[in-house]
Amino acid sequence: MTNGQGTYHFPKGFLWGTATASHQVEGNNLNNNWSAWEEAGRTVHKSGLAADWWGGRWREDFDRAAETGQNAHRFSIEWSRVQPTPDTWDEDALEKYRAMLRGLQERKMTALVTLHHFTDPLWITEKGSHGSGQGWESDEIVPAFEKYVRKVVDALKEYVNLWVTINEPNVYALSGYVVGAFPPGKKDLKLSMKVMANLLRAHAAAYRTIHELQPLARVGYALHYRPMVPRLKWSPLDRLMRNIRYNGINMAFPSAISTGVMKSPVGNQSIPEAKGAQDYLGLNYYSVDTVWFDITRPGELFSNSGYPKGADLSDTNFLANIPEGIFDSIKWIERTYPNLPILITENGVEDSDDHLRPRYLAQHLHQVWRAVNFNWQVKGYFHWSLVDNFEWERGWTQRFGLWGLDLDTQKRIRRPSVDLYAEICKENGISSEMIQKYCPEVFEKIFPG
Repeated sequence: MTNGQGTYHFPKGFLWGTATASHQVEGNNLNNNWSAWEEAGRTVHKSGLAADWWGGRWREDFDRAAETGQNAHRFSIEWSRVQPTPDTWDEDALEKYRAMLRGLQERKMTALVTLHHFTDPLWITEKGSHGSGQGWESDEIVPAFEKYVRKVVDALKEYVNLWVTINEPNVYALSGYVVGAFPPGKKDLKLSMKVMANLLRAHAAAYRTIHELQPLARVGYALHYRPMVPRLKWSPLDRLMRNIRYNGINMAFPSAISTGVMKSPVGNQSIPEAKGAQDYLGLNYYSVDTVWFDITRPGELFSNSGYPKGADLSDTNFLANIPEGIFDSIKWIERTYPNLPILITENGVEDSDDHLRPRYLAQHLHQVWRAVNFNWQVKGYFHWSLVDNFEWERGWTQRFGLWGLDLDTQKRIRRPSVDLYAEICKENGISSEMIQKYCPEVFEKIFPG
């Protein structure tokens, strides 16, 4: 590199993709816990047609991804479509997913398939129903999930050998059972840890089942990892709150995979079958939290969090652009599981007019490149997301897509980040020319000197 000019290249065979999830893009999902949550008025908007993937619009979106240099895509299977009742399987739904996987294969794209991404069939969540009752609070969920995984993997294994068992189990348990923003909207820390333990057991059962059906498959889960810092480093209370919150949010799954014991704020739990149940770790990284002691928040164990003053914030202040955090997250994985392959399964930012996304994307990928340069085992990057999608309780207020979506017409809107990411994917690297063209404001940070 001379005079701040040059290219940071990634290893040969690096996976470049985007990530999506069934309920967020398919549309007309009417048989799961989130459709019921929307009907109950617990979301800002309804998902409606979403990006109309169930109606076939995945084809044009896969075309866009392939044409812009992506060689991989992560999407999820909707359990409620595949198993609409405890005793029925919908073979037509499975055939639709097979068609999507063939579509990726025809476009020479590697599939990464998620088996559970926040949504459950209504029959799983309804109390006293024939089936698992009470969802993830009940121990019956583990055999129910294992049965679903067996059916799906058996049907799709011809096209997939990279699996995510469960997406962000920590977010599922905390948002649904502590914060109350996700269904079922409870606020019970002890119950959330029971749910987390069942998610771990289900992950371990799925891990074994997939390897039984497909010995060469690579199986992991996607962890929402939040690096955290105390607001005042000298304050023992801020440091304590940071540690409690960090362990409560980040460490339940990793501790059990490492040792067979799930660590939690309400006590440790032995889950021996979880030990070692991963072939790679999926990292979902978005930002870093600043944490402090707050006496007015007993329900949050007296802790509060936010972003530093002057942070580079997204549209609704939901995220701060803190790229060093993705490097620190990869470093944590490398130290916890030396030489374990790592996939960045999600990373992105809400940005309807695309003013922040180019620098967010470039700066985060520069940090990923730094990690790869240490020979840390990062094998791929999946940007969230390919096209604007339904962002859970926040509805359509956040736009994470490289491509925008006009909800009235289903028209896709090409944002400048499409072209930046395309150049990165095709080059298998980040060049000084790209940064000058798309986000010159961070040129000195990425190409100093």
